[in-house]
Amino acid sequence: MSLGILGKKVGMTRVFDAEAGCMIPVTVVDVNGNEFLQVKTSEKDGYSAIQVAYDDQKEKRLNLPERTHQAKNGATVAKKLVKEFRFDSDADIPSKEDGHPGANIFEAGQWVDVIGTTKGKGFQGNVKRHGHNGQPDGHGHMMHRRTGAIGAGSTPARVWKNQKMPGHDGVRQRTTQNLKIVQVRPEDGVILISGAIPGPTTGYVTVRPALKKSAAK
Repeated sequence: MSLGILGKKVGMTRVFDAEAGCMIPVTVVDVNGNEFLQVKTSEKDGYSAIQVAYDDQKEKRLNLPERTHQAKNGATVAKKLVKEFRFDSDADIPSKEDGHPGANIFEAGQWVDVIGTTKGKGFQGNVKRHGHNGQPDGHGHMMHRRTGAIGAGSTPARVWKNQKMPGHDGVRQRTTQNLKIVQVRPEDGVILISGAIPGPTTGYVTVRPALKKSAAK
């Protein structure tokens, strides 16, 4: 894995590509305030990684272990979100003294993966939660969107493990792969990513170089 960036979903808008003569829907991600926190090495920790901290908050909102960890590793202010990015070797770890490059870590046309937490939808039935077809909807039928039979007959006469049932929907970590960076605006501290990304407005996201596409435009 290579270095990525943490951000907050601002919302969606659109930009116009004059060359192609088309409109591109984009998601705006605020990436201001990324800081390097702790460097982990193979000799000391057993693997190579660097921690990135994002989004200022009041120090009193952190519990004591988090507060101590951030202060020990030189955080300028208390941060809400801390994530690790792993590397193949210690030689690949960027210098902590140089600081995180911010929005300049990416360039327009680069492919990225975006990791976020999906919107919560509360308790939902099978049709919405799993995409089931439901029961017949003719006049007089009483089970349009209900689950129906969940057993497995007389053999083995039990409900199979992992049977799809109604329940809480959403609030799951999801990764949207192979999205393109449309614009990078370091002066505003934002990047514009083509298409939609997981999560609600103000939701935290992790943006990393795409794993299944080359970095080439």
